[in-house]
Parts: sequence; structure tokens; C-alpha cells
Amino acid sequence: MLRPKARIRRFDVFAEYNRLKALEDGMAEDEAKGYALWLAKIVAARRFSSALTETRRPRELREAVPVERGEEPKRKFRSLSGIEQTDALFEKEIVQRMGPDFYENVFAPAIREAFAHRRSYVSIRDSIRKDWVP
Repeated sequence: MLRPKARIRRFDVFAEYNRLKALEDGMAEDEAKGYALWLAKIVAARRFSSALTETRRPRELREAVPVERGEEPKRKFRSLSGIEQTDALFEKEIVQRMGPDFYENVFAPAIREAFAHRRSYVSIRDSIRKDWVP
């Protein structure tokens, strides 16, 4: 059995799931990877900064969420703390972290199958990764 190089996080599942949603919405592959990574980081940051009031949250968190889901971004990739969230960064922080073989042969196909069956992220975020141990 092929094993990941590192523990698979909810973050990884969320990013991959949202990459697939972005592709389904017509986004190009490179942009979908960057968008999914950006969105995962925004959601993670909001989760860990929930104790802050809206006015005390960092500007990037207050302004990061798009107004409309179908709105086109002004730039190809979104930025966080001055760092563009690109497809290359997705490859480094998600794919390389777990290992390209594991990503291509186990992780991505499993998420793709769940997505194709219209299972929600919440319904798969823990169950899908329970047997994936490094």
C-alpha cells in the first residue's frame, strides 16, 4: 500500500476539494490550484483567529473573501502576506508534502471520486483520510 510522506490534514482535503470545484466552475488548472490553496489558508486563518473581533482582524482576512462566487479575480493568482498563492506553491505545500506518487495515485483519485458522487467536504474530511498514515 502506498503511504503519504506526511500526515494528511483536513487542510489538504479542503484544498483538493476546492480545486475540483474551481475546475468545475471553469477555472484553468493552474488558477484552480492557486485559488484552492488561497481559500484553504483563508479558512484556516479565520478558524484560528475567531477570537478576534471583525475590526481587529488583519486586513487580509477582512478583505480576502470574494463578494460573489462567480466574480473574476483581478489577477491570475491571489496573494496572502505578499506571497502569490500559485499552482507551484500548491505543488510544494500539498503535493510534495504528501509525495507526488501518493497524491497522484491515492489522494487525488479518492477526493475526485467523492466529489463526483457529490459528497460534501464535511462528510469526507475525516473519513477519507483515516487510513492514510505516513
